[in-house]
Amino acid sequence: MNNHIKQGWRLTAKHFYIIILLFVYELVWGFVLYRMIEGIVVPLLKRFPDSSTADGAVQLFLTEAQFQLLKTDLIRPYVWMFAGLLAARMLLTPFLNAGLIHSLHYTRDDGGTKFLQGIRTVWKPVALLYIIETTLALAPGFWLLPHGLETLLGSGSWTDLAQTAGPWAGGWLAWAVLLHLLFLAMQFGAVSGGGMFRSLWSGLRHFLPFAGISLIMWGFGLALNIMIASASMLWAGLAALILHQSYQLVRTIMKVWTVASQYDVWQSKQI
Repeated sequence: MNNHIKQGWRLTAKHFYIIILLFVYELVWGFVLYRMIEGIVVPLLKRFPDSSTADGAVQLFLTEAQFQLLKTDLIRPYVWMFAGLLAARMLLTPFLNAGLIHSLHYTRDDGGTKFLQGIRTVWKPVALLYIIETTLALAPGFWLLPHGLETLLGSGSWTDLAQTAGPWAGGWLAWAVLLHLLFLAMQFGAVSGGGMFRSLWSGLRHFLPFAGISLIMWGFGLALNIMIASASMLWAGLAALILHQSYQLVRTIMKVWTVASQYDVWQSKQI
């Protein structure tokens, strides 16, 4: 595993300008999403009863919210808004994925990266796989999200909510992770010319090392995230702000490093 991680880092270091591009992309996406959520949540928080109101005010607020969500069309504009954002992200992300994976495959020590060439040549199969993966990953939500909303509004405590919805949420997450790994292997195959279904079979045969390197890199990224968050809370002020903003670049580096390490594992298993 150490060799795959080191090789992944070597590939990552050759794609620094791509990392900057992905960082700007994620920064713009995060800003737009934050502003939209802020515009929805802040007005709701202003109406939430404070501690000086009657004991039944909070329950009345929740009952009214349940009625508005389930019996009226209040939520429909927000659903369409987030659907539009998701569609925009689904439109742009495959181009970036195609360019990155193509560049990882064709990068040589004596040559540059092939990011733009990858976007031009392999965006169609990568986009198709990305759409299928996203559709399959979101499909359980058509059943889970309405039941989750009912559970949220009907739960007496966070403990009850976790006990009821936790297993379903965990199963949905595991399903999404499984799809991501298998479709990532298919994207590698589509870019390399080895065939998507052949790469899928290879990903299934060598799933444990492929998933293992993914879990190691994700765990490393999670530990780094916890460390940065803890340091931000301890160092309040300008230092915390600078640390938090710089971490967005570190997180982008971790994403590219993870994909590069996964690619190296996949490539090492090809015959």
